[in-house]
Amino acid sequence: MLGVPADADQGLFQLKLLSGADAPVLGKGPMTIKIYAINLDRSVDRWNALSRQAQELNLDLIRVPGVDGTIIPPEERVDTDEYFFRRNNGRIFLPGEYGCYRSHLKALSIFLSTGDPLAIIVEDDIQLRSDLVAQADAAFQALPQADVIKLLNHRIVWFKRFATSSLGIDIDRAAHGPQGSTACYAVTRLGAEKLVKRLARMEYPWDIALERGWATGIEIYTTRLNMVSIVRHKTTIASRSAYRASKFPWWRRLRTYHVRMLESVRRIDYALRG
Repeated sequence: MLGVPADADQGLFQLKLLSGADAPVLGKGPMTIKIYAINLDRSVDRWNALSRQAQELNLDLIRVPGVDGTIIPPEERVDTDEYFFRRNNGRIFLPGEYGCYRSHLKALSIFLSTGDPLAIIVEDDIQLRSDLVAQADAAFQALPQADVIKLLNHRIVWFKRFATSSLGIDIDRAAHGPQGSTACYAVTRLGAEKLVKRLARMEYPWDIALERGWATGIEIYTTRLNMVSIVRHKTTIASRSAYRASKFPWWRRLRTYHVRMLESVRRIDYALRG
């Protein structure tokens, strides 16, 4: 069922607050897990399609009005570190990336305003599955120490299995990355608290920042198989040409190459040590 009223397309939504006594306990059997879907006000068609899926699959979907970075003047952007972003990524950040970053922090903050122990955060260009909630719950029962379990990735390289859920899905870390995509991930309350606090300042795009458990102390894992699929829409973040244009010439990216080498070593260590 949908957790939004009929006027959700105008960016309005409601949340039912749960007291600690009313909230289900993580890892103690099936629970109702809300899915928080980030959706820009201008992307009405995407919301309509996603909400129809949720209704058909009887999933509890809550709309999170996305932050549209393209309409926010540079002087009004908050908590960005342009120096480190440029050094770490070898380019300037794009307005759509800023909006994406702030949107995920917004979704996590909304989740934290409830008493729920677990949530699923999605972007609006995915195809939902009827077993998505069951898969997320089973993954955390198999790996209760996890703060975040990514349920969709563009690539899995040098896979190391840590656990297998009761539904037969391997949960792992990948020693090579970035894996790409934060279009669907499950997160605990503690994990959300860590993310909101430790990723408050933007130094990487959100999909890269989320994976950096070696730097943030957050326990990040991933399912080996994707639990949802991407619907091939035109991206609302930036075009390929915009990404290319944002890159510095090679000689200005020498520090970036050094950062990436160190990140690769730390990623391998993080993946293998468990």
